[in-house]
Amino acid sequence: MSRFYAYAHNLSPEPKRFVKFLFVGAFGFVVDFGAFNLIHLVYNLPGTITDEVITQALSFSTAVTSNFLWNYFWIYPEARSSPVLKKITMFVIVSVLSLFIRTPIFALTLPLTTRAVAALGLDRIAPINLGNNLALACAVIVVMLWNFFVNRYWTYRDVA
Repeated sequence: MSRFYAYAHNLSPEPKRFVKFLFVGAFGFVVDFGAFNLIHLVYNLPGTITDEVITQALSFSTAVTSNFLWNYFWIYPEARSSPVLKKITMFVIVSVLSLFIRTPIFALTLPLTTRAVAALGLDRIAPINLGNNLALACAVIVVMLWNFFVNRYWTYRDVA
């Protein structure tokens, strides 16, 4: 771990931001999945695609809030000289656009991942709905690069 820290510490600003973005993204991933499974558990939503899509949209919103705070205060602290409302608005616009990318991916992969998990017999041993989580993982991975580059070159374009 210390070797990775030393490597990350010596990077130039952009790669260092990307490494930080990956850490924030990993934390956002945990927030997203945690909220997704908690909402699903608490509200015990039936297993229809519509309910799962709504649940992933709510968990996405939770992760967006977390990610904005980490981006604003840790990855791009120089951006705090700009009006925060402007940054929030831009970040939310990018996030909503990514939700429009993410939701169809989730909806399209959900039947495939659910069937694959059932075919492998994993639906009986997993304490969470593994098919739902795999579909969510597919969607999250696709929008990760979109989020980084659009936020870097639009939301935080004023950061050197």
